[in-house]
Amino acid sequence: MSDLSHIDGLIAPRSVAVIGASDDVTRIGGRPIAAMLRAGFAGRILPVNPKRDRVQGLPCYASVDDLPETPDAALIAVPAKLVPETIEALGRRGCKAATLFSAGFAETGAEGEAAQRALVARARHHGMRLLGPNTLGVYNVGIGYYGTFSSSLDTGMPRPGNIGIASQSGAFGAHLGALARDQGLGCSVLITTGNEADITVADAIRWMAESDSTDVICTYMEAINDAPALLAALDAARAAGKPVLALKSGRSAVGARAAASHTASLTGDAVVADAVLSDHGAIVLRDPETMMDIAYAASKKVFPARHSLGVVTVSGGAGIVASDEAERVGLPMPAMPEAAQAVLKAALPYASPVNPLDCTAQALNDPSLLDLFTRSGLEEGGYGAVLCFLTYVAGSRAMSDVILEAMAPLRAAYPDRIIAFCALGEREVLQRYDDAGILVFNDPCRAVRALDAILRLGAAQARGPGPALPEVVPVALPEGPPDEAQAKALLAGAGIAAAPERAVQSAEDAVAAAESFGFPVVMKILSPDILHKSDIGAVKLNIGSAEAVRAAHAEILSAAATHAPGAVVTGVLVAKQLSGGVECLMGISRDPTFGPVAVFGLGGIFVELLNDVALRACPFGPETAREMILSIRAAAILQGARGQPPADIDALAQMLSRLSVFAAGAGARLVSIDLNPVLAMPEGQGAFALDAVIELDGQEEAAHGH
Repeated sequence: MSDLSHIDGLIAPRSVAVIGASDDVTRIGGRPIAAMLRAGFAGRILPVNPKRDRVQGLPCYASVDDLPETPDAALIAVPAKLVPETIEALGRRGCKAATLFSAGFAETGAEGEAAQRALVARARHHGMRLLGPNTLGVYNVGIGYYGTFSSSLDTGMPRPGNIGIASQSGAFGAHLGALARDQGLGCSVLITTGNEADITVADAIRWMAESDSTDVICTYMEAINDAPALLAALDAARAAGKPVLALKSGRSAVGARAAASHTASLTGDAVVADAVLSDHGAIVLRDPETMMDIAYAASKKVFPARHSLGVVTVSGGAGIVASDEAERVGLPMPAMPEAAQAVLKAALPYASPVNPLDCTAQALNDPSLLDLFTRSGLEEGGYGAVLCFLTYVAGSRAMSDVILEAMAPLRAAYPDRIIAFCALGEREVLQRYDDAGILVFNDPCRAVRALDAILRLGAAQARGPGPALPEVVPVALPEGPPDEAQAKALLAGAGIAAAPERAVQSAEDAVAAAESFGFPVVMKILSPDILHKSDIGAVKLNIGSAEAVRAAHAEILSAAATHAPGAVVTGVLVAKQLSGGVECLMGISRDPTFGPVAVFGLGGIFVELLNDVALRACPFGPETAREMILSIRAAAILQGARGQPPADIDALAQMLSRLSVFAAGAGARLVSIDLNPVLAMPEGQGAFALDAVIELDGQEEAAHGH
């Protein structure tokens, strides 16, 4: 369900019923009421408990039927066995949103899963949206609404601000909220989705994308239960100019098992998830610290169009540390123009004016140098961001006035750029810089990582939307598994070229085919059951004469009969042997979450040893395919490294794009495609699939398979 209007009631209700309300402020039914009373919730709180007349000073009602009004939302804190009748009663009253704290559903196994499905059906019958079960709930600081029993509120209330958190895990989501609060960040909305019987993280992200009060969205995901909705939510956030910072767990084998048992969902391949989420504008992260650093920087809503960094430093060492980290994350630090370097050198002869701009400790005696070097970085250097390493000097009360006097006018003069300090000191002193619009970090590496993310976002926003997706037409797949010749014929229909080749049934046909192509030729067994043909001696290369063709034909059939006696053999393939190109591989695998995903890498040992591949969800156009090809670490080999001619990257990009469109049109029966090797000939001479394996769903496990 994608209607967000009832989610509004869940996150911003004007009245809330608490079913299972408690006078004890430490119990699940008591905590939300205590928090709302403490925060001054503007709406009505309607406690429901048949054993009490009053709860925490509020009138209490014996049942849902006795409520004096229909609540916008309900918090359900009763044992699992009482939940169905509670949902039914709320539905009859016309309540449209319920948060289900109760556990004991899908996370407990098959029986719990069936009970959970029945709950959703009951809620839908009444047009009610459900959050949970097994959720920690929601808070919305702006209106003082705390539909949560999180004990994180015991150590302090969240601060109002423009950051929102959407999390599958309640405790981890609340941890992120507390982390934001402890770092002085304003995080107004937390939505934890628990088992996601109905409302998912995708719905929560979508709500934040459309909310006027949220500008930065942090999300924690364990499993993706509705991939199309999630990608649509990420697209909506990107269109609204709101960064989504995503922590996706379940990366390791142990993590994946924990995620499955924790949310009763299975995780897809982590590498695929990273690639697909990134394609839709999310910044995929590994740790909460980096998430908070980027959220802090993004909350200022300045996204420079240029992905470049200038570093101004009073310490040569710190400049090197920042430069090393910038190189590691791929954040360019271009040198200052020669003329600007000369001006800086004239002002301070022993400065290093290149980038980092080392204005030395002299800038502490003469803060006008700090202004000059930073201004020069913004003006002449044109950097998207300038990071000033000022350490504990900026944290001293005496120096802060002088530094602010120099820097505040610069901040005002360049509103579309970032000025950041790396500084240590009392929070009140550092807060003054923050109030002036200058970002403050305590560590140069953390600063560089956060700035890199913000500058990438800015550059992406400046580029605008990417190319339109190509049109997909349905592909008719054969009933049974195709052999190599049939696979290539199928792909040829999609415009994917192979070397000239012919399937033959006799040695004489093989000779005729070889002579029509010209020697040398390659010969292979044709069988849908034998995937690794060379392993059993059923591939012959460099065949240079008619006699050699006859001998190879006999040897190939004999090898197949010996090593794969049960395999269906459909003939022998004779192909022109191509040489002089770069071997690549491209393929498709069907991800359980995102559907067909294309992969590209260099052939041979590079892929095996270096795991150097690019991934993308299908379909995509040639422009995107080209980006993928050039994104692998070994791309220089295709671009003509060490005097070799550059490969035909345009032909590779066309082939990869066509493969992605074919895969998108082939539907759910397509399990995988393996084109290995694809030979990329020198520029202008094309690219050819030299081998093709297509695996379809329902195919028997190949006799000599993987």
